[in-house]
Amino acid sequence: MADPQTKIRPLTHADESDWRRLWTGYLAYYETSVPEEVYASTFARLLGDDPQDFNCLVAEQDGTLVGLTHYLFHRHAWKIENTCYLQDLYADPEVRGTGVGRKLIEAVYAAADAEGAPSVYWLTQDFNTTARQLYDRVGKLTPFIRYNRP
Repeated sequence: MADPQTKIRPLTHADESDWRRLWTGYLAYYETSVPEEVYASTFARLLGDDPQDFNCLVAEQDGTLVGLTHYLFHRHAWKIENTCYLQDLYADPEVRGTGVGRKLIEAVYAAADAEGAPSVYWLTQDFNTTARQLYDRVGKLTPFIRYNRP
């Protein structure tokens, strides 16, 4: 179980350096990076008030961020209510397996419920076996295959 001292809360301006560290770790896991302009734009959007922008929840232990999730709400042609896309989820390697990821996903579920968006979905790489063990417990695997524009 997660340390009871793990606090899940919204991102704040004061979190920028920890957020950058965590998001850099997330991007590195997927063997990618983004330019500084994307870091700056993403952080500004996460703190903005435009309903089209995405949101960020962070996991904090002893004053240090140890996890994050980015998520957004969008329209869906098959539903009246919005749906929620959990775009990024990351926990520091030293806290993996302690429940931090589960707490972040459950917090996104709660945010989606509060917004009247009962559907939450996310994508992951097939090789992400550690995270998929959690996802198999808190979500339902679908048969969809993703394609990208070349």
